[in-house]
Amino acid sequence: MIKKILLFLFGYSLTLIGLIYVISYLNILALGYNFLFYVKFIFRRIECLYTLIGLILIILSIYLPGGENELYL
Repeated sequence: MIKKILLFLFGYSLTLIGLIYVISYLNILALGYNFLFYVKFIFRRIECLYTLIGLILIILSIYLPGGENELYL
């Protein structure tokens, strides 16, 4: 159970860090670049990919089966 909680918290923090960078890089659009350049730029940056990695960790922490002592309601 504690593994799932720690995995969820780690995924949440990675998602939060990644989204902060994604939002801050929106300033590229104000400089005159188009949306396609913005999307390509986001997918090339590792700190923006933390969003995707964090979401995968959150989904795994929710849907992985628990131990034998886990209560199912």
